[in-house]
Amino acid sequence: MSAPLHGIRVLDVSTLFAGPLAATLLGDFGADVIKVEHPRKPDAARGHGPAKDGVNLWWKTLGRNKRTVTIDLGTPRGAELLLALAAEADVLIENFRPGTLERWGLGPDELHAANPRLVIARVTAFGQFGPYSARPGFGSLAEAMSGFAALTGEPDGPPTLPPFGLADGIAALATAYAVMVGLRAGTGQVIDMAIIEPILMLLGGQITAYDQLGQVQPRTGNRSVNNAPRNVYRTADGDWVAVSTSSQSIAERVLRLVGRPDVVDEPWFASGHQRAQHADELDAAVSAWIAARPTERVVAEFERAQAAVSRVYDVRGVLADPQYQALGTVRTVDDEELGPIRMQNVLFRMSATPGEIRWPGRRHGADTDEVLASIGVTPEQLAALRESGIV
Repeated sequence: MSAPLHGIRVLDVSTLFAGPLAATLLGDFGADVIKVEHPRKPDAARGHGPAKDGVNLWWKTLGRNKRTVTIDLGTPRGAELLLALAAEADVLIENFRPGTLERWGLGPDELHAANPRLVIARVTAFGQFGPYSARPGFGSLAEAMSGFAALTGEPDGPPTLPPFGLADGIAALATAYAVMVGLRAGTGQVIDMAIIEPILMLLGGQITAYDQLGQVQPRTGNRSVNNAPRNVYRTADGDWVAVSTSSQSIAERVLRLVGRPDVVDEPWFASGHQRAQHADELDAAVSAWIAARPTERVVAEFERAQAAVSRVYDVRGVLADPQYQALGTVRTVDDEELGPIRMQNVLFRMSATPGEIRWPGRRHGADTDEVLASIGVTPEQLAALRESGIV
């Protein structure tokens, strides 16, 4: 069967992470994604992270399943070309500062005049309006503003930002979902996605807790305010394992396993929130038990007790793990520049219409001729466009 999004055309005119990753997620399930970049200023994501022989490695994942085109959208002729592409597209994803597309004659009014059914996703740090809308911003600011950084880190340490694009990734998932809702609605519309909002949604009930109880959630390191024991613990081998007891039954199994069945009958043990108030005692019991045993035995005994545990992996552990291998979470694909390369597979499995990595991220502008020819640009016109720097 054809991919579920086969026949959907997406114009990706965004840069860096949230917008481009949303387009990648759509492309993984069959959408025809056309990545539009400036002729002389490629997407800055092509310069992030490590490279091999001058070839950026992150781009191979972020740019997969996309045809790459170069157009200078800030020129009148470049704007005309994008409007022609938009006339045959279903979705456009952009992340310029509010007002930029309008200044180029490519705002929603012009885009919808060319294609009334176009779903336009506008992904910015702060949204299309409000006092911060004109500010430059990235996912790190969303991680700070949302309260995530304030919750992350040790209690006596500074707020901590993640070493990867967490807020951007969450916003990308939200944008892909919003696009699908827009397509399902069946009418052209504008999606206003502010990166500061999706991560806030995932931070739980802290707003309601403050509103109703005046509570401000503190930094607790690897512990949780909602349950205990919940932490990382070092084994006799020097490895780290993570233990979580979000459910009552798992908490009881863990404490019986580590030799403290007596606490299970304590009145405070009956709820996760109350257990969290006794985290010192519970952590001490779990930590001592794990520290006295090698990693393999810790994991095996937790599994026998049907208690939740996981090794703490770096990328080497991920690649060697048999569960990831069974799921096919990492896929080897052939790349025209690097040969066989490994990357994360599509995000989920579907029984009847699975997604697919058709090709890794392509060279800057690799498909310009093919894509522009599809909207009637002749070879002579293309040569003139290149001469003038428009493509």
